[in-house]
Amino acid sequence: MILEKSPITPPSIQQGVEKDGPDLDPVAYLLAAQNSNLQLTSVYMSSHTFYVPSILPVLCRVDKAKGMSLITHAAARVNSKTEEVDVYLHLLKNRHSQLWSGVTQPRGNLATSCIVGMFASMLICYLLSVSTIVVALFSHQLDIQERATMQGNIQAFVQSLQLPSTQAPALISNLEAAHNGSEPTSSPVELACKAAQVCLGSGSVETTPVNLTEVDANWSEACWSIPSCVLLPKSTLEVSQVLKIVNFFKTKFSVRSGGHSPNPGWSNVDSTGILIDLQNINQLTVSFDKSFISLGPGLRWGEVYDALDPVGVSVIGGRIPHVGVAGLILGGGFFHFSGEYGLAADNVKNFEVVLADGTITDANAEQNSDLFFALKGGGPNFGIVTRFDLYTIPVTTVWYQVGVYTTDKVPAIIDAFAQWQKTGASDVKSTVALIIGLETTTLGLIYSAAAEKPAVFAPFYDITPAVLAIPPVNGTVKSITDILGATFSNLPARHDYRATATKIDAQLYKDVYAFWREQALSAQAATGANMTFTLQPIPASLAQAGIARGGNPIGIPQIDHQWWTTLVDWEGENNDDAARAAPIATTEKWKELGKERGLYLDFLYMNDASRDQNPIAGYGATNIDKLKAASRKYDPAQVFQTLQNDGFLLSKV
Repeated sequence: MILEKSPITPPSIQQGVEKDGPDLDPVAYLLAAQNSNLQLTSVYMSSHTFYVPSILPVLCRVDKAKGMSLITHAAARVNSKTEEVDVYLHLLKNRHSQLWSGVTQPRGNLATSCIVGMFASMLICYLLSVSTIVVALFSHQLDIQERATMQGNIQAFVQSLQLPSTQAPALISNLEAAHNGSEPTSSPVELACKAAQVCLGSGSVETTPVNLTEVDANWSEACWSIPSCVLLPKSTLEVSQVLKIVNFFKTKFSVRSGGHSPNPGWSNVDSTGILIDLQNINQLTVSFDKSFISLGPGLRWGEVYDALDPVGVSVIGGRIPHVGVAGLILGGGFFHFSGEYGLAADNVKNFEVVLADGTITDANAEQNSDLFFALKGGGPNFGIVTRFDLYTIPVTTVWYQVGVYTTDKVPAIIDAFAQWQKTGASDVKSTVALIIGLETTTLGLIYSAAAEKPAVFAPFYDITPAVLAIPPVNGTVKSITDILGATFSNLPARHDYRATATKIDAQLYKDVYAFWREQALSAQAATGANMTFTLQPIPASLAQAGIARGGNPIGIPQIDHQWWTTLVDWEGENNDDAARAAPIATTEKWKELGKERGLYLDFLYMNDASRDQNPIAGYGATNIDKLKAASRKYDPAQVFQTLQNDGFLLSKV
């Protein structure tokens, strides 16, 4: 029997390496190696893996330690493990195989175990060889099926884009070539940009290197990042095509209307994604009876009021001229006349919206009413709005005055502000714009009708301004928007907002102001940052006006209160944390003192909120459930939650 062969002198290393096939008896060789050079044996084993089954009995004759050493040395010399070596390793390492049962086992049992193991290993190797062939054939079949499926998917995708017959074949050919590897490899985002060029035309797609003018269109330098490409659709159909491209290639994206959000990632994206810029969808039409207007998302509010002023109508919109239409409305939209008419979102008659799958639909009180409700302050969670139909308001003449005050007048101004909130704010035509800075304070008194020194502002009249920048005058919505808009910087810098809300209390206002001023001066000394302390009056009538117009999901407290915010401007990314520390600490102080005094409100106005705040979380459980239900219904694949770069997303709630 082979197990009874006598030890022989092992061949030379050279012979062991060069000799091939059955002429060199592996059993004899390895038997000889029991007391010889271990490395020599492993050389032989690694160059004759085809004969692994016949080696197994030899290893039964050596002790376990030497056997394991043999296989370790041999495996190390094999460039790529074959199935036989894998089986060999498994059998040797498996303690339950009984191939090494110790020297106490009788020789006959040992031989039997080894022979059984030898045949078992031969059978497994054979089965592995057969399975390898079967797997290869199956994989080949799967590859054929995958290619056919992908080809069908590509054709269906291109067909959905509704391209002219002259363009579709070329796009199909390019995508199939990219999938088959017959063209240089492109990432999904690169393919998405190429597909967009076919759909929109090369003039509407900025590709690498992206024009920096497009990058710098974002108001805050903190939002300047270079995408893989910038898409500039000119119509609702092109927005539909863009979202179909996003879906097909699973591409990260951001949407920009005016780009006025200071939050990094909200309306910008880096080279891993695409930026959808809506600036070219900038239509403005007035209905025949002037009861509503239609706005494209690419407009800014200054352009809207410029166009409406000669027509003799107005709308609830943005207080700052260079803010974009879409972001403001989708976040709510607080305006000078919101006490009487509600937010901008409350005054929407209809949204034309492109859903995540590219479907174009309308949302209003009669059609898709759940989506209509969700879009009125629910943020960027449901689709891309390509047209806003807004009801006009009968406000053409506005009384106002604007004064600039020294810092020592701030306590008196705050007292007057709180007094007016408790008494005069019940006149829904009155509002106050109060912007407290580190050096001066701007106070605007506004009445949404022609007037002469309205008595409702009596608490302020006894406070003497340093400069009466705009004496009392009856003007237009455009003129007051231009004037107050000039108080906000539009220069390149890094910016931030922050939000909180409390009930009315002059002492709370003054205590937090004192804290803020100390923090803000310290931040200014360290970073050069400038910041404001802004109290925004929110009468109970604002929430009631929204309810009367069908309601919104924002959950505004139905009491007289205030929304505090700040505008922070600074230079240098290295100063981000230090500049933002002061407003962050101030919101914490509002919360601390507000809770102590029973004045804190768990509410954040979305359009004032900073990147680390979560305004939707304060909308209330019922409204959040409605928003999430609308999201699941109109975006079942959750594209706007998973592929959208960032924003105040429902996925964060």
